[in-house]
Amino acid sequence: MPSEPVSVVVRRRVKPGAEADFERAMQGFIGFALAFPGHRGIDVLRPEPGGSREYTVVDHFVDSSARKAFKEAPDYRAWMIKLRELTEQDPYIEERAGLGGWFTPPDALRPSAPAQIKMALVTFLGVYPLTSTLPPLGSWLLPEWHPLLVNVLVTGTIVAALTWVVMPLLTRIFARWLFAPQ
Repeated sequence: MPSEPVSVVVRRRVKPGAEADFERAMQGFIGFALAFPGHRGIDVLRPEPGGSREYTVVDHFVDSSARKAFKEAPDYRAWMIKLRELTEQDPYIEERAGLGGWFTPPDALRPSAPAQIKMALVTFLGVYPLTSTLPPLGSWLLPEWHPLLVNVLVTGTIVAALTWVVMPLLTRIFARWLFAPQ
């Protein structure tokens, strides 16, 4: 079975005043990328003047092994360090296999990751009530069970609740605060 092409969408928010340096660095990176074996092309979407300073880059590769070789190249790592120095935070990176990777739907635009302190506070709001109420509830509901088994059940319940209910809900509730421009 032939390998599918891979496209990688990378979004970076450039530091204020670093736009010209970032543009020069991107020109060098594009030259490196286009010369790399298995690289099929690169598209750069610049922000509107006076806009968000967020650049979107789409790299196209022949297949996943070409993408892997590209990521493992020492020059690639050096370029990532250089570009990171000119941006506000780590980039958003999404890899897509097949023809779908050539298209990015408009609703796929994603905000940059929230500040770590904001993530920590929202996580605390989700974890604290669960870890305060579920362990005693588990012991009360299952008094005949061994405490380690109750702990396993309660911990699994907490993780599941956080993953599929609590954190998605808190993320929606606090979205404007979490993803507000920094």
